Formats: sequence, C-alpha cells, structure tokens
Amino acid sequence: MFAKEVYEERRNKLKSEIGEGIILLPGNGESGMNFRDNTYHFRQDSCFLYFTGISRPDLCLIIDIDNDQEILFGDELTVDDIVWTGALETIEAQAEKAGIAFTRKKTEVINALAGNRKVHFLPVYRAETSLKLMDWGLTGEASVPLIKAIVAQRSIKSEQEIQEIEKAITISTLMQLKAQEIARPGVTENAVAAQLQAVAIANGGQLSFPSILTVNGEILHNHASNTVLKDGQMVLCDCGAENELFYAGDLTRTFPVGKSFSSLQQDVYNIVLNAQLKAIEALQPGVLYKDVHLLASAHLVRGLIDLGLMKGDPEQAVAEGAHTLFFQCGLGHMMGLDVHDMENLGEEYIGYTAELKKSKEFGLKSLRLGKALEPGFVVTVEPGLYFIPVLIDSWAAENKHAQFINYEKVKQFRDFGGIRIEDDFLITTMGSRLLGPPLIKTVEDLHANR
Repeated sequence: MFAKEVYEERRNKLKSEIGEGIILLPGNGESGMNFRDNTYHFRQDSCFLYFTGISRPDLCLIIDIDNDQEILFGDELTVDDIVWTGALETIEAQAEKAGIAFTRKKTEVINALAGNRKVHFLPVYRAETSLKLMDWGLTGEASVPLIKAIVAQRSIKSEQEIQEIEKAITISTLMQLKAQEIARPGVTENAVAAQLQAVAIANGGQLSFPSILTVNGEILHNHASNTVLKDGQMVLCDCGAENELFYAGDLTRTFPVGKSFSSLQQDVYNIVLNAQLKAIEALQPGVLYKDVHLLASAHLVRGLIDLGLMKGDPEQAVAEGAHTLFFQCGLGHMMGLDVHDMENLGEEYIGYTAELKKSKEFGLKSLRLGKALEPGFVVTVEPGLYFIPVLIDSWAAENKHAQFINYEKVKQFRDFGGIRIEDDFLITTMGSRLLGPPLIKTVEDLHANR
C-alpha cells in the first residue's frame, strides 16, 4: 500500500467531484473454479484498490458524502478460517492503514444504503457483484458522474504510480528476454509461456493478462498451445507483469525461432518498426491518439506499397479503410492498475469524449483510445501487420478496395503470420518518455540475441 494520505486525498477529491449522496465501491470476492473452495487467483477490483489499497476478498467501501463518513464493510476471520489461512491482519487494522475511520460487518451494508438518497455505483463486470447489488436493492444504470470522476482521477498518474508501473514494465522486460532465450526449434509454445509466468511470480507479481505466445501471430489474441516451434517461424510474444501493488506492464516483441528472420520477414518487420517509431515521435499533449493511430497506419501502407501489396495514395487508402486488411486493431490503450486501464467503466468515457465518438467502422472500432493525450497519461504504442487467410479470401472475393490492394501479391502472404511491436510511454509536458528499461527491437539486435 501507499501511505494512507494518498488514499485519503483520492477519496476527498472524489467526494468533492460527486458532491452529495453515497458512493458505493464493492470489492471483489473469491470465485470458485470448479467448486467453492477451489478458487481462481484472487484479484481485487481496481477502483476499490485505487481508493483503499486493500487486497482482501469480500469487502465493500461506502463513502457517505452527506454525513462525511467512510465505512469499510467486511467480516473478520473466525477461528475456523484461521485454521486454513493462518492469522491475517484485521480489517480494522487495514482500514486504519487506508485512513478509513469506521468498519462494520458485511451484513450491515444494506442498512447503510437505506433511505432515499442517491447511491452512486460503477458498471459491474462480475455476476457475483450484480447479485450483491440486487440484494442491496440497487437497480438501474451505473452512475455516469461517478464514472467520469474516477476516469478523470485515474487517467493522470502520480509520480508514485509511475514508479510502480515502471517496476511492472521492468519485470515484463525480463519476461520478454526469457522468451527470446528459450524459444528455440523443438520447444513448445506452452513451455515458453510457462516460463514467462514463472518470471512474473518470482519477481513478486503475477501476469497482468494471459500471455499471448504464438507462431500464429496473425491471430490477434492467440494464447500458447502445444505447438512445437520450428526454424523459419516467428514468435509473437505479447506479455506483461503485474507488480506487488497491482500496476501493469504490457510489451510485445516478434522474433525468429531460428537464428534470423528470412529476408521477407525482415522487410515486413521493419515496416512495423518504422510505423511504431513514427507514432512514438508524434506523442504530444493535445494530440488526438486517433490521429497517431492514423499516422502509424499510413506508414504501414507506405511500407506495403514498397512490397507491392498495396498501391495508390497512402492517406487516401487509410481514409477509406483499405489498410485494415492488414491492421485490424487499434494502435494502443491506456495502462495503469488495469492493463487496459479502466475499460470496465466504458470505452466511451476512457478513450473518447462527448465530441469525439468511437467509430463503428472495421478497424477503427477496435481503437480503444482516440481522445487528446494529456500529461500523466500512460499509453501503449503497438502497430502490427496481420495476414489473416479468411479475411484475405473474403476481401478478395469481393475485390474490396481493389484500387489500393494488389490481391495477387497478397495471396502469396496467406501463410505469412503476423508481426507487432509494443512499448509503454508516459505523456509528459514536452512529449513522451519510454517507461521501463529499453528492450531490444531492431533486426540487428534481435539477430544478435539469437
């Protein structure tokens, strides 16, 4: 946990923004995998963590703005519990560390919510939490004022948070280097992915998301399998660690299974790397991240024109969406306590504004962050090129965007796979700063590391 003053300041700011009523922040509970007592790894709700710092199941925070009270609800361990868990810090002691004056039993939540006052709560992403809200008599929509207030707070990272994020990225870098060390011909994807998780745990954390480790890089979120790595293939490794304070890292590298890329693999890789470097140069406060995405897309198109896969004017090709045959996702996202920070609160609030709405077009609809960058934002930059056979065949059958796409040439790439490169950045008053230690990504450095 941070010092209790950090959490007190956060809650005070939230109370000031909301103004009146009750703010309800339920924590997460344990969730059984196949029976109640065999549980998944526990992960506290990120908003609950942000305002309390307490990682413990089955708690609930109520901030009563009108009566200026903050109450932490939960049940202390019984002797029967301690037999299985050992003695743990009391809820009262944890509340004190978070600067919360009052604690109550879990069953008393419903009494605290009684009356006709406005109760502000957030969108729910777990069924168990939905059931709790129903038991407490809460129906209707989540509080938009609460969503907006929390997004505004959590989007701007403090210096302490940035330090924690960099710790997570440092562990993520070690994971990437481990992948490059052991991903060799004859090794399975699963064997590599297992070692990535081992690195995260050994360094005091966990995975910030299930690792994407695959030789089938054209599948955007393809997790590891028992596929055996072969010389001539490429490994796409998209992984990240969550550190002890639950902040996330997220890095992607694509590298050869063998000693080096083929000539064609190297050409495509350098197209992606160039697009990433151009996007990084464009990171500035006030710049729409949507425009950075479109800039990167245009540089991808220029490279594909040089390879003979595309033709025509790059900007026009991007404007009409022709590039999405090869780049179907967004350039990046916010990152913090969640690897896709706060997205459970709604992308329309996290990545967009009342004036800038999210596109419904193929490709752009997958851009999670479009709004203007601000100092204190932490964002990822992750361009890629993906050659998806079913998409190629579908577009070719329609002769879609034929003025920009050379389908005869593209069909030769049906089995190429995919490449992406990702790093994490802090937006500063002057531009941006790479977070964490630099991780090798030039062709020459990747070859030297094989």
